[in-house]
Amino acid sequence: MATKIRLLLTNDPALPALAALMEEMQAHYQVPCPSRAEIIAGLKAMPQGAEILIVEENDATLGFAAFSGIYPGPGLKPGIFLKELFVSAAQRSRGLGRDLMRALAELAQERGLARIDWTADPENARLLDFYDGLGGTRKPDKLFYRLDGKALEELTI
Repeated sequence: MATKIRLLLTNDPALPALAALMEEMQAHYQVPCPSRAEIIAGLKAMPQGAEILIVEENDATLGFAAFSGIYPGPGLKPGIFLKELFVSAAQRSRGLGRDLMRALAELAQERGLARIDWTADPENARLLDFYDGLGGTRKPDKLFYRLDGKALEELTI
């Protein structure tokens, strides 16, 4: 069975399958999840610059990489920020995560982008081993911040 990796399209026939995979991801992280219809609506209305690579096999969506272009970076060069990399639990250990990362690296090179940045759960040793195995460099000198909810609202006042 051959897998195929491709960019998600706005009205892609894979949207329902990707929405189901996103539901699985939310359950995996034990966080609330909107309805499937809301997920599909969100996918159709992704912000400009947000993109998703999907890995498929026999028309089944097995995993995805959600990312955006970023600028500037070191040397004032553009890059990619990987927001989510997720492979269905039933499909793990097949190399699909690595395949998605390879496809993302190829896309970065095709677009003349200098790097891929991402965050990782420091408590997830298996995940860190995976990312280390890709050749990624840990950046212990950086912290990850988020403004959301009340803090985001209060900053606008």
